[in-house]
Amino acid sequence: MVHFLALNSIYLPVENMFYDGYAYHRTTFEQTYRCYPSSFIDKPQIESGGKIIMPPSALDRLASLHIDYPMLFELRNASTDRVSHCGVLEFIAEEGVIYMPYWMMQNLLLQEGNIVRVRNVTLPKGTYVKLQPHTTDFLDIANPKAILETALRNYSCLTVGDSIMVPYNNKKYFIDIVEAKPSNCISIIETDCEVDFAPPLDYKDPERPVVPASAKGQAKEPKFNPFTGSGRRLDGRPLSYEPQPVAANSNGQSHSVASSSGSEKATQQTQGKLVFGSHVNRATKETTKVGAGKDRKQEEEAEKKDKFNAFSGKKYSLRG
Repeated sequence: MVHFLALNSIYLPVENMFYDGYAYHRTTFEQTYRCYPSSFIDKPQIESGGKIIMPPSALDRLASLHIDYPMLFELRNASTDRVSHCGVLEFIAEEGVIYMPYWMMQNLLLQEGNIVRVRNVTLPKGTYVKLQPHTTDFLDIANPKAILETALRNYSCLTVGDSIMVPYNNKKYFIDIVEAKPSNCISIIETDCEVDFAPPLDYKDPERPVVPASAKGQAKEPKFNPFTGSGRRLDGRPLSYEPQPVAANSNGQSHSVASSSGSEKATQQTQGKLVFGSHVNRATKETTKVGAGKDRKQEEEAEKKDKFNAFSGKKYSLRG
């Protein structure tokens, strides 16, 4: 037996049909309405979800049909052939009118008062969905997955290509539905769905600083200058002397400031020779030589005394 369904005074046969992975059952509800955003009715909560408000006559017709619950609908803009899906929140709208979130009207390219076709469908339960935020500030939220899980409770289904709106902390975050499994249109009611995130649309990889070639040759590692620190006592008392500052010469070697004058004079000497006491008086040199000679003799005599001489000891008798 073939059943007929009256729609706008036209009787259409109802039979099993399949479209994009989901099935239209034997009884199908299909009606055209004029759409208006949620600002036209005192129901601001529908703006933060994916459900619409329909007239009471739609409920009467749906109740007389053998449809699957929860009620899910396909929204189609015939002029642009844009399609989306939604659930229903209430049946309190005026006859011939439906109210929907403004972001949903933007997805369908609808203006206030435009005609939209509504049709009931059955969607498979989603197992995977990939989301892409529009801005990186969504990732700055402390726990974006928890916020998203709470926000998606107001949604019945998701459609690939749509941009849903997630409100948080008096700010609206728009997120694209990039991928869904097992179909491009999925139901997210009472299902375990794996959620993955794609990089935000405005995300940019951090740029590495470019070092010019001329700067690379000029860059040199700092040389190590030894003994440039200051001493400290273990008992914490102040030092009895002031450490002399140490400066590094052109070769990277350190020297004290007090000895700088002597080093400047030493550079005037012939290179390759070591000269000691170059500024000492001749008399001082001679006395130094004489004193050094005496010390040398005393050292030699001491070495002779300390030298070991074999069989030089005294003999003793056992008798006493």
